[in-house]
Amino acid sequence: MAPDRRPRDWISRRSGPRPVLSIAQVAECIFPRPRRIARVAGSPVRLGLTTPITLLCPETIAHVHRALRRILNKLPAAKRPRINLLGTIGAGNLTSQGYAIDIRDGGVTAIAADLAGARFAVTTLAQLIRSARGPIPALTITDWPDFPVRGVMLDISRDKVPTMRTLMRLIDRLADWRINHLQLYTEHTFAYRGHARVWRGASPMTPAQIRKLDRYCAERGIELVPNQNSFGHMERWLKHEPYRALAETTGPWKSPFGTIRTQAATLNPLDPRSLKLVIGLYDQLLPNFTSRLFNVGCDETFELGQGRSAAECKRRGVGEVYLDYLLKIHRALARRGRRMMFWSDVVHQHPRILPRLPKDAIALIWGYESDHPFDAQCRALRRAGLDFYVCPGTSSWCSFGGRTANMLANLRNAARAGRRHGAIGYLVTDWGDYGHRQQLPVSYPGWLFGAGIAWCAESNERIDLGTELSRLVFDGSSRAGELWCEAGRIHEPTRLNLKNKTPLFVAMHGDWLDPASVNGLTLRSINAMLARLKPLYRSALSLKLKEPDPALVRRELILTFLVLRHAVLRARAALNPRLRAAAARHLHFDLRRIMAEHRRLWLARNRPGGLASSLSYYERNLKEYADYLKRAEPRSRRRTNLITVMD
Repeated sequence: MAPDRRPRDWISRRSGPRPVLSIAQVAECIFPRPRRIARVAGSPVRLGLTTPITLLCPETIAHVHRALRRILNKLPAAKRPRINLLGTIGAGNLTSQGYAIDIRDGGVTAIAADLAGARFAVTTLAQLIRSARGPIPALTITDWPDFPVRGVMLDISRDKVPTMRTLMRLIDRLADWRINHLQLYTEHTFAYRGHARVWRGASPMTPAQIRKLDRYCAERGIELVPNQNSFGHMERWLKHEPYRALAETTGPWKSPFGTIRTQAATLNPLDPRSLKLVIGLYDQLLPNFTSRLFNVGCDETFELGQGRSAAECKRRGVGEVYLDYLLKIHRALARRGRRMMFWSDVVHQHPRILPRLPKDAIALIWGYESDHPFDAQCRALRRAGLDFYVCPGTSSWCSFGGRTANMLANLRNAARAGRRHGAIGYLVTDWGDYGHRQQLPVSYPGWLFGAGIAWCAESNERIDLGTELSRLVFDGSSRAGELWCEAGRIHEPTRLNLKNKTPLFVAMHGDWLDPASVNGLTLRSINAMLARLKPLYRSALSLKLKEPDPALVRRELILTFLVLRHAVLRARAALNPRLRAAAARHLHFDLRRIMAEHRRLWLARNRPGGLASSLSYYERNLKEYADYLKRAEPRSRRRTNLITVMD
């Protein structure tokens, strides 16, 4: 359904009689947009305190009542209706999680397929009560999801571990968007007994905190699924004794990106102690979750075959050695009553092993570019008889401000392929590579849009994302949603489409004066980015917010634009040798301000563990500027307006 572009008088607070809302206007009060909404005969209705509402649901009345009370309590008391709950033997021809609502002048009747459908029916009614500023026509709504599982995965291992308050507020928000599955990506940030040297200083999640989150999620219809990488991405373990002996490699190894690395990151699958380690972790982690699913990771085992398993991989093949280890994990989990989930990138590289994967495992197809081959990979797993999720991403990481165009295309591509080939889940991932330096709201556009198209792509693909973000995340506050979306478009004048990163992130991450760090950038594209930044920064400064943490969100937005500006000016100085000495001085001062604010904002939402690691990336930049100034000739220290371009 296309967004209604008419002036939104229907959501204003003007006095006088209000016109009856159109069907399109009613739909815009609801998120995710409903699959079917149709006008029927009858007089317009004003929903509110006195509206008689009857809900029929085949679930136990007490369970439904507790779930609905939590939803209705978010409404002002003066608008909070009473709902008459009635049990029913069946739900007609409604599919799982589906619901139907009939709104007429005599009252509202809703029928739900199950407890989840009841939640979503009442959430829909609550949104209409809260948002509709006038009578609505008599109508019916029929709704059900495209994907039975609609999830979010949040990286809590790349330095940033959110506080419990941050996590709970995020869970509340995701529940409102009908997300029903949550994973916290874990490498070393769970407080495992006997392994304190690995997680010390990381502010890890504790067993008690996980149990509390598990209950909190369950009360809101979300399954909290345990996640622990178990093969690759184990560098946080393997850098310590005695775990170092379990590494696949003992020296330099070649990454698939052509770089030579020295830090071991993959377990040696032939060493029985590797399996003993991860199973010991499972036995501590899993009892804290009620979910019977478990994501064991096992992605990006880059070193496999380059070290201790080289001879066996040469004899049998890398895919066979990988499969043997995965099957051992699967058998251990089966004995513990858990269903294994795993990232599917490695098995796609070795298609001969696909038919021998355990049929009760769930493969997670991940890919984060707009053109990722979800279609081909879904087809391969379907032919192998496996259940699978499609797992696109928010495109927030390695960007500072996001990659809005790529994010939208990536999420759409995954949803279309998943629907076409029968994926049972849609998981939106959010990562924090290289210090997790993006602010939390950079991830909101991807989570919101992903939630919409995972529910029903047909009615949610064309939503006005900026407007919807402002309404649902920032409490209808002015241009906040639009500004966060535009932060993810700052790099677009470069016309460079880099994998999993933006040119501005490369300019910050690479060596300042290395031509590779500014490869493809021109002074023309730099000036175009500065021209985009200036009005957006000014809008952020004057932004009026009604969100629960208005000052925090505004500061996060301002810092995002300041970091993007710093990256642009750093690249500009790298391309223009005559500016470097003066630029180094100003960039040094500017980055110190950025680091101070980064520290303050980090601690507002996250635990202190990992902050020093995150700041170390900026500290390297700071050292570059200081070292350059030591070499620069005194006569080159002239003033420039480089930094004051937006001040």
